[in-house]
Amino acid sequence: MSKIPVYFMPGLAASSSIFERIHLDEDVFEMCLLEWEIPHPQESLSAYALRITKNINHHNPVLIGVSFGGILVQEMAKHIETRKVIIISSVRSNVEFPRRMKIGKTTKAYKLIPMKLILNIENLAKYSFGDKINKRIRLYEKFLAMRDIRYLQWAVENVILWDRDKTDENVIHIHGDQDDVFPIKYIKSCIIVKGGTHIMILNKYKWLNENLPSIILED
Repeated sequence: MSKIPVYFMPGLAASSSIFERIHLDEDVFEMCLLEWEIPHPQESLSAYALRITKNINHHNPVLIGVSFGGILVQEMAKHIETRKVIIISSVRSNVEFPRRMKIGKTTKAYKLIPMKLILNIENLAKYSFGDKINKRIRLYEKFLAMRDIRYLQWAVENVILWDRDKTDENVIHIHGDQDDVFPIKYIKSCIIVKGGTHIMILNKYKWLNENLPSIILED
């Protein structure tokens, strides 16, 4: 029996090392890790998604994306046949964005984010998460891979301006009830992980290891 290829896309600016605690049965699944690449000037999200699909070497794979990676794998699925698309700590349409992101789109406030300051790891931790800084800084030092300002500007803009306004019901959504980036109150329908935060790929890995196989395999 051939193995099921499962491709993992990390969250915004993160490296695939965020998946180091995720383990699937090697007799059944083949885990493949994707990485962010520098966007071309003025590259659309759709064009970028098509470019990333060139790194997929299997027919009909499962795509799993975290946060912005969840948005990206949904765009990738427009270009290739997929067995299943699963998003974690993400959204299935811009309708699920929190109010601050919708306001950011309307006012273009996202253009005011000081990207050069964010490239400083400690400032990024403060900007993104507020109080629990020390633990989060250590995580970011380990997992933040893409510190290129061109990528950050492109990524933030393409999250805020994502134009999908209808949910694809075939996309499976796994979400924590303590997510502070995409609060659960805005999410329409999902598999809820109790106590899961926006970084639950790191600290709810036991739940994911136990449940991902059946989620992938179920019809």
